[in-house]
Amino acid sequence: MKTTRDGVLVDSNVILDILTDDPRWSVWSSRALEEAAEQGPIFINAVIYAEVSVGVRRIEDLDDALTDFLYLDLPRAACFLAGKCFLKYRRGGGLKTSPLPDFFIGAHAMVGGLRLLTRDQGRYRSYFPKLAVIAPK
Repeated sequence: MKTTRDGVLVDSNVILDILTDDPRWSVWSSRALEEAAEQGPIFINAVIYAEVSVGVRRIEDLDDALTDFLYLDLPRAACFLAGKCFLKYRRGGGLKTSPLPDFFIGAHAMVGGLRLLTRDQGRYRSYFPKLAVIAPK
């Protein structure tokens, strides 16, 4: 199993901040991503790829924008954990009727022993309290 020294899974919000030059978050996201890349590999998965693709017209443009990222397949163990987190969410009064992308992303980082770079840490800290999260203070 990988350890947290093996890299960082980068949440879509960080990538989108940079691609859209978000006035509030692009500076923080760019610096955080640069620091993560200096420490080791940076990863995305299918869920992150799909979320980032919404604002891009052509797959070639998206692939060009993501050349610095390594792609990881979503392991079954992460899918299982995402389902369990969704069940906890529903039992806690959550209204969504299907698992949220954050559950797949957090679970993937958790079972992969990866740190997670995100600026939207609330759900990750609630459902994955042992996950190493890199987020704004």
